Parts: sequence; C-alpha cells; structure tokens
Amino acid sequence: MTTLYHITTRDEWDAAKTVGVYRAPSLDADGFIHLSATPDQVERVANAIYQDVAGVIVLVIDDAKLSAEVKFEPPDLSIPAEHYDGELFPHLYGALNVDAVSGTKALNKAENGQYNFPIG
Repeated sequence: MTTLYHITTRDEWDAAKTVGVYRAPSLDADGFIHLSATPDQVERVANAIYQDVAGVIVLVIDDAKLSAEVKFEPPDLSIPAEHYDGELFPHLYGALNVDAVSGTKALNKAENGQYNFPIG
C-alpha cells in the first residue's frame, strides 16, 4: 500500500461520502484529480493555494483501493507552489471512490500563518 493525499474541504468531503465518490473540480477541468505523494508536497500546495479557504482537510488515500488509474506526472506549473527539478505528483484519472480513503487530517496553521501537515 502506498499512501497518497488530497487537499479538500470538510464540506466537499462530507458531500462525497453521501454519494460514494469524490469529484474535485479539476477532474472536469484537467481530466484528473490532483494528489500529493508526500507530506512536504501537501504543505507546499496547501500554502500556495488554500491560504484563504476555510475548513481545509487532507484525505489520506490507500492507492491499492483506488478504482481509477494513478499516474505520476510533472506538476502543474500554473500552481504557484515551490516545485523541485524532476519532481512528480500523482494524478488520479477518475473519481475518487470513498472506500479508498482511510481517514482525514485537519490542516492547521502555525503562528507564522503557514500550514503544517500532521504526520502519523
């Protein structure tokens, strides 16, 4: 099992649980759902694009349970997160089946206003 992560809001996740699948807006716009492979990637993306979003959570995903294909690809450079040379991000090419999510974690801001991803 490999653990992957997806940033969303508590409200979006609660709505997805009632229908059995989660569809991020990027699935329609880009053809896939943006995921992260490491806590560092989660933090960088959260700090780049979720600073003004309330109720941010991280879905913890068991990739072995995913119904759709995951591809590791270069990052979307239009997202203003810091990227590293040769870095790849997982992209889910289909809806996220809720039974692949093993849990959620809140993203909390430190005193400096930056998100910290709780590990463990």
